[in-house]
Formats: sequence, structure tokens, C-alpha cells
Amino acid sequence: MIESKIRKVGNSAVMTLTTEMLTILDAKEGDTLFIVRGDDGSLKITPHNPEVAAALATAEIVMDENRDLLQALA
Repeated sequence: MIESKIRKVGNSAVMTLTTEMLTILDAKEGDTLFIVRGDDGSLKITPHNPEVAAALATAEIVMDENRDLLQALA
């Protein structure tokens, strides 16, 4: 578990990500992170857009189901 404090900067509350956190996320300064709220109210920080990941997973299913047709069109 990694602990981080929330502090005030201007009118915002910010949480600093340590080097260890950035390493775990495989992220660096300037990258965009996505915060996803779980059904239980928890928050998950991820460097990957979950909407894009879901769309890619759906596309992969469609491509698998229609492999022969897609090869014929190629």
C-alpha cells in the first residue's frame, strides 16, 4: 500500500504521485491518467482509457466472428 496526502493548491485539492506510483502505472510527467469509479465506490487510476479498451475488445470479438469475411474483403 502506498500512502499519499491531499493538499490544497489554489482552489484545487491535489494528490502528488510519487516516483514509485508513476513506475507502477508506467506513466511519466505530462501523461494523461484516467480515474474509474468502481461499483463499490472505490477509485482506480489507470494510464489507459477504459472506453477505448472496451471498444477494442468489442472490435476483436467482431473480427474473430467474421474472420473469413474480413479476409475475403482484404
